[in-house]
Formats: sequence, structure tokens, C-alpha cells
Amino acid sequence: MSTDPDAHRFSEADRTVPRRTGTFSGASGTAGTDPGQRSLGELVSEVTQDLSTLMRQEIELAKAEATESAKNAGKGAGLLGGAGYSAGMTAFFLSVALWWALGTLMGLGWSALVVAVIWAVVAGVLAAVGRKEVQRTQGLPRTTDSLKKIPHALRGQEEKNP
Repeated sequence: MSTDPDAHRFSEADRTVPRRTGTFSGASGTAGTDPGQRSLGELVSEVTQDLSTLMRQEIELAKAEATESAKNAGKGAGLLGGAGYSAGMTAFFLSVALWWALGTLMGLGWSALVVAVIWAVVAGVLAAVGRKEVQRTQGLPRTTDSLKKIPHALRGQEEKNP
């Protein structure tokens, strides 16, 4: 006998889902099966299976979108690389032209030195600005903070989070 005082109040029929009219079509191939004829466990199993199918489809969609996005980004990066190479060649030939132009005024040796000093100054300015930008970079502060909270959240101790 059961020790539950309310056990006598519920029959086996009361433990199943109430009967609905119409047909039900789920992903598990139960088309036309009346949900009232199935147990709660069967319905939960079907919902779980449908949710699993939905998650797999969403993951596949995300993979397809990521692949397409990566292809476009790769193509763009290649084009930007080509543009950078072209800009470098332009700078090189403009430097040679400046070297020859200054060479008519002060000699080729001195003009080459002037062009080299100009490029050294440009490199120094770019390095200083770049170094300052790198030092300002904080990484991923919000993500790091969020990840630090996960162990306490999994233990149900959110109040211990910093």
C-alpha cells in the first residue's frame, strides 16, 4: 500500500494528459495519434526529441552562416592585402623618385640618406602611436568577469560573485 494520503484520489487515467480533439503531428512520426492516448512520458520524450532536432538545425544554420561569412571575410582580407602590397609598391617608387629628384640637387648618396631619414621618422611615429594603442587595450574585461562568475552560479552561490 502507498503511504501517500492522496494516492487514492488519482486514477491511472488522471495521470495522463487530457484528451484533445483533432490530430497531432510531431517530428517522431506520430501523425494522427491522439495525444490523449499517450502517456506524459511519451509526450515529454517527443518534445525533447523535437527540441533536439531544432537545436541541431539551428547549429547547422549557424555553421552555414559562419562558413559564408568566413569566405566573405577571407576574400575581403585578400583584397585588402593586395591593396596594402600596392600601397607599399607605390611608396617604394615614390621614394625612388624623391631620391632621384633630390639627387639632382645634392648628389645621389645624400638624397638616399634624406629619404631614409624621412622613412625612419614615419616608422618611429607609427611605432609610438601603435605602442600607445596596444597599451590601452584591455583584452576582454566583460567576458573575463562573466567567466569568473560561472563556477559560483553552477553551485547556486551567485551571492559570492565579485
